[in-house]
Amino acid sequence: MLSNILTAILAYFIDKFFGEFSFIKHPIIYIGELITFFEDKFYKDTIFRGLLLVIFILTIVSIFSIAIYDYLKVFSTSLNIFITSIIASIFIAHKMLRDAVQGVLDAEDKHQAISMLVSRDTKDMSSSDIYKASIETYAENLSDGVVAPIFYLLLFNLPGIIIYKAINTMDSMVGYRNKKYERYGKVAAKLDDVVNYIPSRLTAVLIMFIGGQKDIFSFYKNGQKHESPNAGHPITAMALVLGIKLGGDTSYFGKIKKKPYFGKGRKLILASDVRNSLKKY
Repeated sequence: MLSNILTAILAYFIDKFFGEFSFIKHPIIYIGELITFFEDKFYKDTIFRGLLLVIFILTIVSIFSIAIYDYLKVFSTSLNIFITSIIASIFIAHKMLRDAVQGVLDAEDKHQAISMLVSRDTKDMSSSDIYKASIETYAENLSDGVVAPIFYLLLFNLPGIIIYKAINTMDSMVGYRNKKYERYGKVAAKLDDVVNYIPSRLTAVLIMFIGGQKDIFSFYKNGQKHESPNAGHPITAMALVLGIKLGGDTSYFGKIKKKPYFGKGRKLILASDVRNSLKKY
């Protein structure tokens, strides 16, 4: 367990200072290509075919990641930890996430910049809407991109973080409620909900604790109102720390979707709120 802790700490700081290794093809791209390959060859609009996708991806990724983990055991403990940390850092996305959100603040065309981060309609967004979307994206992805990968790295070492990211990638590619993926992507989406259940709540607790909130669990009741079983908790926690309201009615594909508010405070979101979220976390 001590080696897992050391690996996680080192992996986090490697990502923090170096971020993506642009000279290599990211492993997530390979996983995405596997998902696309299966879909091209075997897609059918059924839950069972989606289950086969999950089994196919997790089998290949598990064999590959466990093989790497076992191979690295031939090295000394210190070298093993160092190499494992470098590999694991590739699956942590804190620097990339921060840079992407900071990019919205710095961009001349903020509508274009935010459209690269969210699926909601961005053309008619006000500045407040853009900043709100930035903070929501940052809070939610602190769980998916940072806390959850580290959580599974701590528990299961290298196979844990790689398998988690495979599940997360499947959800991001096929876990949609639309005509094509409603049934085919259901197993992937539900599995992603399960593996993110603890990390999302842990992320919210960490946000509250680092933000100096007295009741670090006060996010929970409001966070449960989100349609996702997980996303609402870190979003609510971030809103409470910043003293703002996130959420609210949002336009998707030309239609307004009714959404609750998360947090307490003002509805007008400022650039300074985004900067504060990046500064704190």
